[in-house]
Amino acid sequence: MLYRLVRPVKRTGSSKQQFVQRIPADLRDRMVGMKLAVPIGGETAFVTITPKTESIRFSLKTGDPSAVKNRQADAAAYLEQIFRSLREDKPVALTHRQAVALSGELYRAWASDYDHRSTISFVQNADGTVERDDSLDLDLLEAGYASIVKKLGRLKEDGDAPAVENALGPLVDRLLLAHSIPAIDPASRPMVLREFLKALREGMEVRQRKAGGDYSPDPRSERFPEWKAPGRPQTAPSVSLTGLVESWWQEAKASGLTASTHESYRKAAATLAAFLKHDDASRVTADDLVRFKDHLLVTVNPKTDRTLSAKTVKDSYLSGLRSVFSWAVNNRKMGANPATGITIKVGKQRRLRESWFTPREVTAILTASANAKKGPKEKPQRHGLMRWVPWLCAYTGARVGEIVQLRKEDVRQEGKHWIITITPEAGTVKDKERREVPLHPHLVETGFPAFVKAAADGHLFMWSGTDRSAWRTAKNRLTEFVRTVVKDPNIQPNHAWRHTFKTMGSEAGIQDKVLDAICGHDPRTVGEGYGGVTLVTKVKAMDAFPRFKIDRN
Repeated sequence: MLYRLVRPVKRTGSSKQQFVQRIPADLRDRMVGMKLAVPIGGETAFVTITPKTESIRFSLKTGDPSAVKNRQADAAAYLEQIFRSLREDKPVALTHRQAVALSGELYRAWASDYDHRSTISFVQNADGTVERDDSLDLDLLEAGYASIVKKLGRLKEDGDAPAVENALGPLVDRLLLAHSIPAIDPASRPMVLREFLKALREGMEVRQRKAGGDYSPDPRSERFPEWKAPGRPQTAPSVSLTGLVESWWQEAKASGLTASTHESYRKAAATLAAFLKHDDASRVTADDLVRFKDHLLVTVNPKTDRTLSAKTVKDSYLSGLRSVFSWAVNNRKMGANPATGITIKVGKQRRLRESWFTPREVTAILTASANAKKGPKEKPQRHGLMRWVPWLCAYTGARVGEIVQLRKEDVRQEGKHWIITITPEAGTVKDKERREVPLHPHLVETGFPAFVKAAADGHLFMWSGTDRSAWRTAKNRLTEFVRTVVKDPNIQPNHAWRHTFKTMGSEAGIQDKVLDAICGHDPRTVGEGYGGVTLVTKVKAMDAFPRFKIDRN
């Protein structure tokens, strides 16, 4: 795939990332003049292809790693469908039902409820100056919509095809491209324009009615059928939701996606199948996914006694299903992606405290860890998990999963320094890159090397196996252990160590670039990506990092 992510230079003042995909050479001339509408989250990026355009480039409007990954996949899938349709070089023939369904999206955009106060108006004063008018004149607003309805009615009565094309053609093209259709045949074009004109006029009539105070139910909204993509074979009933995920994974893992992504998508498909009470991918509709979304938002997880967050539903469930369905469409296993356009507007989450542990919480966790006693039948790895993993997270800023999967062979001594190697060979590493982290002198003094020397070969902290289920079990037990000490639900019991390490390291005067290298964070600027941080520099940083204290009482 020809896309890549470009991290912006820090001086721009933005942490948002860009999507860049090179236009295939065989399609460059044919795409000139196209106006793409690329889905990114709940928004759309509009890109006009000019003769000088070599790459499709736009902001993903987020710097959040999870959202970046999801938006990157959605945008790439959309563009791949556009490229495929252009190579097939056949204008699509639409049925009347499909034209009406497509116009329904335009109707809903205008007829849906909205806040009239979002309308911005300006007035021209007697002296010729123009200023914003923040007053809300509903009579004027109603009259404005009535005027638009009248003009659209005249456009329909005149039957002037070029005028209709000029007025609505760009809207039609934009919506067609949103469904990965570059062009429709000559017979379909006037039919689609006629339905768009009718739908837009009806939508404006609804706006006019609401501005006048009439919010009664809208029976016309029911006339628009569900959109079904043309010209694609539908999924055979034998193709299951869970089977699609496994077929997608065979290709995805070859491209370097992680097992955690597979687990997330498989869980989303299994949860959807349980909700629908069937596992037939061909029967899944957009309405099913809307109901599924609403169901997830109100269902209480018996393990946590809480509902899923809107962000989790959006980024884990809906995005995962959309990616799998998109793959199925591209591979001729489904006719359309029922998850297209189904998303959630996620507001900014309330932040009730800092992301790092307080000094009191640090002391409480490390004291409980230092005092952990091994049971008579307890596995050495399980006891080691409680005794050493919190300390290792505290002094390395590593992700808890990276520490849980450490093996005896990943810990070594070089001269007077002890080093741990965090590597994808041991399990999951988010950036898929090996890194070396020197141990803080306090870890050495309190006996971690002695624990490693006495341990059996293999994983130091996983006792029920070597697969991901054993890894997950160890992480869960550690979370439960920390939760017995720090009960505040507004702090992440394991990930907070990364915030704590970075915060304390910064206070100790350690350069951000060095802290990033130790923690496994990507460089934040293009400039920081040049050069590297040596092991010698990391050792000096560890020597400068303050020591944690425990309660001796």
